[in-house]
Amino acid sequence: MALSREQIAQRVAREMRDGYYVNLGIGIPTLVANYIPEDIAVMLHSENGLLGMGQFPSEAELDADLINAGKQTVTMTTGASIFDSAESFAMIRGGHVDLTVLGAFEVDVNGNIASYMIPGKLIKGMGGAMDLVAGADNIIVTMTHASKHGESKLLTQCSLPLTGKGCIKKVLTDLALIEIKNGKFHLLERAPGVTVDEIIKLTQGELVVPKFVPEMRF
Repeated sequence: MALSREQIAQRVAREMRDGYYVNLGIGIPTLVANYIPEDIAVMLHSENGLLGMGQFPSEAELDADLINAGKQTVTMTTGASIFDSAESFAMIRGGHVDLTVLGAFEVDVNGNIASYMIPGKLIKGMGGAMDLVAGADNIIVTMTHASKHGESKLLTQCSLPLTGKGCIKKVLTDLALIEIKNGKFHLLERAPGVTVDEIIKLTQGELVVPKFVPEMRF
């Protein structure tokens, strides 16, 4: 069974380590803030100028002036800091973000990512994605494994305009956790109830499959 958006976020949260500075992109990545393990301390960074972002607010906690880069209302953790976007991007470009979680339209076997536009459709702009893929060493992409038409999003070569080249290390889809190295996809885990054959069928780029592929734990 394919993972829900919340389950994808929950699994990504397990990739965090104590002391990490983490940037969460728009879409599924924003949900990760709700699933950070209780036994670690991380600082969530937002490119609009917030370090120390907390979970989404309850009705009682809601502050319409406190938002993330996707304009969603958020909370702040103890020790949080607010600053302008220029300082925020200096942190990103200076390599001070330990983990970045981004959404994408496509990823290919060389770690290229296409995430900001589809020709012929409304273009909102690249936002901070170009800076994030250039300034972070550890990037995880979250997305569905295939489009709503059943076409693979894990490709031999991206067909859409690139956001960054050779920068993606891991992809977590609704079907699998995959590592990218040596010009190939490497299957690490599969979603509960999903077979290896289902993943192979929906992966266009070359996929290396070990003898045993464990199911994800939550």
